[in-house]
Order: sequence, then structure tokens, then C-alpha cells
Amino acid sequence: MPTGGKHWRWKYRMEGKEKRLALGSYPAVTLVAARAAREKARLVLKAGTDPVQSKKEEKQARRDVMGNTFEAVARAWYDHWALHSVGGPKSPRHAEYTKRRLEADILPVLGAKPISEIKAAQVLGMAKKIEERGALDLSRRAWQVCGQIFEYGIAHEKCERNPARDVKPGVALKGRKKSNFARVDAKEMPDLLRKIRSYPGSPYTRLAMELMALTFVRTGELIAAHWDEFDLDAAEWRVPAERMKMKTPHIVPLSTQAIDLLRSLHELRGLSGLLFPGERDHEKPMSNGTILGALKRMGYAGRMTGHGFRGVASTILHEHSFDHAHIELQLAHMERDAVSAAYNFATYLPQRRKMMQAYADHLDKLRQGAKIPSFEAA
Repeated sequence: MPTGGKHWRWKYRMEGKEKRLALGSYPAVTLVAARAAREKARLVLKAGTDPVQSKKEEKQARRDVMGNTFEAVARAWYDHWALHSVGGPKSPRHAEYTKRRLEADILPVLGAKPISEIKAAQVLGMAKKIEERGALDLSRRAWQVCGQIFEYGIAHEKCERNPARDVKPGVALKGRKKSNFARVDAKEMPDLLRKIRSYPGSPYTRLAMELMALTFVRTGELIAAHWDEFDLDAAEWRVPAERMKMKTPHIVPLSTQAIDLLRSLHELRGLSGLLFPGERDHEKPMSNGTILGALKRMGYAGRMTGHGFRGVASTILHEHSFDHAHIELQLAHMERDAVSAAYNFATYLPQRRKMMQAYADHLDKLRQGAKIPSFEAA
């Protein structure tokens, strides 16, 4: 070439026309390799196919396969799932965790395979590898993620079926025995409430435990609470969807006791917008282990957790004949579909207000040591 480059070309004729087929550049392609490529092209020509056109089709086929690998579809699914799922974008923490698990456990096994050729046995083999290291929950989650990727592939014409549906994970994978969070019996609550009230540690920690007992929200929902979520005049705490496990907004009616506690907490407020800022960095919430550590110091190690307040509340409210639906909705256990999610969080709100106030009054009596065989359900 005028530029000094050296390239192998094979000149041939097809249907009376002269054509040339590029066989590569010298010295990257040796003479032996160029001759081998020429002989392969001659066979294509003898079969009645244009070698140049055949080469173009092979390249296109390779590009199509690369675009239809499980990894290519999985990454397209992830981008859509993280930003455009029903209920809004996933939290950065949840999205990053899912991406790490995808890259660590799923893609090394299935990533390079054409998605349309993957069988149920291969999905099962991937999940079994995770199961073998004892990560039983992760193996099931990986299976579920694969199912979502295949569904995405079907929707975008990358595959025609979802092999993750061919075998139910409950049949093929080991199940983990469900274990409840440690919690004291309802009869032990009076002593626990008194110990919390006299807790000698940080006032933030004491008030966090008291507010958790009164509201029985999840620990993460409590410690990351912001003041702008509260309307003390309306006696409501509205937890935004992005901080809820079910990814829908949640209303916590506030009893008079909870409002008094929040007003006391507001007196301690510094410049942070958090109710319970961390000791070292006030722009970050209190550590997830703070409440657990306080319960441990009070003598409840292995017997009570922050989550345990939810179980105790559920037990007491059910024992006193409150409506199961009201209790489950206040615990944010209710399953919600995309259509009802926008308004379901406010269902039974008047009944829940009465229930929360009755429960707070009941806790007051327990702490004071009053003998109360029952209290009336609202």
C-alpha cells in the first residue's frame, strides 16, 4: 500500500466479475495463515457462495450473538430495573448490592452464553454453586434475578422462554428454616420499659428505643428518620416510599406520648435534619447497632432486638382483639400492587389512630406497674 502497509488479498471471479477478499495484514497474518484462509474461501466459492458476502454475514452473526448474550441482556435489564421499575428508582444501596451479586455470582457462569440457548439445568447449576458455599438465601435471589432477566429478554425479543420457570426453586434448592427476631414475652415488657426509661447512656439512644416501642417501625426506618417527615400538629409521621421495605409510603399515626417524646427530642436538635444523627458524623444516621447494643447493656442480649418491638406489638394488639388488617397495615406488612400502592397506605387511618393511642396508653400502664388484664379495642 502507498502508506507502507502490507495486506493479503485473494483475487477471484464470480459471475464474470472480478472480486477481492481481504485475508488480513502482514506480518500479523503469516503466509501460512493467509493460504489457509484462501483455501477456506475457495471451498465457499465452489459451493456457489460469494466469499465476501459470506464473511460479512459471519461478522454480523458474531455481532448478533454478542448482543444476545445473557450478560448483554442482563446489563440492559439492570439499567431498566434500577431506574424505571414500578414504584420508582431503586435506592442506590439496593441497586449496587444487586449489581455486585449479578457480577459475582451470575455472570461468571451464564454471562457469555447466548440467552436463547440457556437451559433450566444451567440456571440451576449456577444457583447450586452459590448454595454450596452456604448462601441459601442468595441462591434463591440469584434464581429470581435470572427469571427477571429472561422476562426482560422475552419482552425485547432476545429469547422466547424463561427457563427459570421450568423448575421451581423450592423443588431444587435447599430452604432456610425461618427464624424470628429475638423478642421478650409481652409479660416482660413492664420491666423492659422501665429499664429503657432509666437508661443511663445517650439520651438519643433512650428516646430512639422509646419511640420504637411506641411506633414499632423497622429499625432502619427509625434511625434514618428526618424531621421534615413529621407533622406534629397533624400527629403524623409519613415515611417516604424510598425508605420503606415495600417501596410505598407509610403513615405512622402519632400518639400523644409519641408527640411529647418528639418535642423533647426536638430540644436536643442540632443542625442536622436527622432525628437520630450519628455521634461522629451528624450528617449520617445513628448506627444500626446502637439500639441492639443498648438492649445488650441492659441485659437483653439474645433476648430482644429493635425488630422485636414489632413482634411484641403485634402479639399484644392481637391478644386485645384489634383487627388483624389494621395491625398488618400499621406494621407495613400488607402486599400492595402497583395500582393500589398510591392510596393503600392511608387505608383504615382513623382506626389505626385509635389503635396507636390505645397501645401507647397500654405501654404507659405497663411501665407504671398497673394491673390491666385487657384494654378495649377501638
